[in-house]
Amino acid sequence: MPEPMQPISEKDTFSFSCHCRIRCFNQCCRDLTQFLTPYDILRLKNRLGLSSGKFLAKFTVQHIGPQSGLPMVTFRTDGADGLKCPFVTEQGCGVYEDRPSSCRTYPLARLVSRSRDTGALSERYMLLKEAHCFGFEGARRQTVAEWIENQQIAEYNAMNDRILELIRLKNRYAPGVPDVKSEDLLRSALYDIDRFRRYALEKRICVPSSGDSDIEDMADDELLIFSVNWVQKKLFGGG
Repeated sequence: MPEPMQPISEKDTFSFSCHCRIRCFNQCCRDLTQFLTPYDILRLKNRLGLSSGKFLAKFTVQHIGPQSGLPMVTFRTDGADGLKCPFVTEQGCGVYEDRPSSCRTYPLARLVSRSRDTGALSERYMLLKEAHCFGFEGARRQTVAEWIENQQIAEYNAMNDRILELIRLKNRYAPGVPDVKSEDLLRSALYDIDRFRRYALEKRICVPSSGDSDIEDMADDELLIFSVNWVQKKLFGGG
């Protein structure tokens, strides 16, 4: 029996396709523990036309990461309904264009590390071959690089990698579980971007390059970049 995770390079090819005629269609959207990144939440809440606070309250459960000590968010699921994704339908994903990064990347897993000497990020990929998935049968071949481009993963990766620096600084300067005030600020800056915007305006936090606060007019993705940099500098001395 093959190993479920196999190393694969960006130039290597693999066969995979997911569509409504496949035997396992929608099965990967059930029995789910789906972790969401800050950028996942930003994309989903905008697609649904909800504030980040309303999205979090309706669709997610919040935790503290046992290793990082940082707030983490997962989809809210119902055991009586097969622990399925709240956005899966009989026709497939109901938020497909804005689906989370882990859904886009599957059947690949992306592993990222940072050089202690240079600080540069390096990435490698693993190919997941799970028994329940029939997407490898009769599908066309593509390289890992082609899959990344076709699934529009690069933008998600770039945003998600910003969190790695925050984790590194926290582990170095403030290991363990944050205090209540710091935890609340982290939740807001990372996941509840609309609440952070209100906080930044109330506290008159300014964007350094402008000298004046133009946070009210920032696009959500720009504000998320700013909020991650700001909170890591305020709490952990970096950025």
